[in-house]
Amino acid sequence: MATPFYVSPEQLMKDRADFARKGISRGRSVVAVQYADGILFATENPSAALHKVSEIYDRIAFAAVGRYNEFENLRIAGVRLADMRGYSYDRRDVTGRGLANAYAQTLGTIFSSGGEKPYEVEIFVGEIGDTAAADQLYRLTYDGQVADEHGYAVMGGAADVVGGYLAERFAEGLSLGEALSLAVAALGHSEGANTESEDRVIPAKDLEVAVLDRTRSQPRKFVRLRPARLQELLGSREPAPEPADPTPAEPTPTADEPPIAPPQ
Repeated sequence: MATPFYVSPEQLMKDRADFARKGISRGRSVVAVQYADGILFATENPSAALHKVSEIYDRIAFAAVGRYNEFENLRIAGVRLADMRGYSYDRRDVTGRGLANAYAQTLGTIFSSGGEKPYEVEIFVGEIGDTAAADQLYRLTYDGQVADEHGYAVMGGAADVVGGYLAERFAEGLSLGEALSLAVAALGHSEGANTESEDRVIPAKDLEVAVLDRTRSQPRKFVRLRPARLQELLGSREPAPEPADPTPAEPTPTADEPPIAPPQ
């Protein structure tokens, strides 16, 4: 009988991690920014039907990057878990920390299992509190690791470039418009631009933006910002038009002057 091919556990885990990272890096970055009244999530997503940012429960939002079918399954499972827990106990028992722990267990089990490929996804779970200090933002990686983020966070695509841009410009207590402008500018910087003049201006129609807004009177704090609202908050970001041709136009003859004959 032939000897089975042997792969060390360390090499197997490294190969699975490289596979997941490559799949995640092919997607566009997702940015989360905490501002004075909540948490903002933004990404470049031209599709109007396939959302990367969604609501989980009253004060909890979900954002993901990677393979759509995989993170959509995770989103649906999170909604079902939150609804069941809120119905069985109390709506206050549904927390972002509890959902993040559930996602971490699921992703960690899938990653360490040899029977299926690892999920090519990364996830944000955000929850707002009564004050900015009580806001929570968790980032979960493909292998089930959980990071408690503060201020801002980036995942997918050119995360290092976008994160560096945010690190230089982020400040506490931003307004919604300031947080949105910062997030969109960072996303436009994600293509590896080395100078400000090379940064892209992403049209409002190609943006997917949602917020958890603690100032809303309704129990549900999730709001999706439509292109018209985005354009209003962002203002005019289009480059100035090029100057017209400076060549002067030929003078128009008046009623008192005969037209000038062209040279022969």
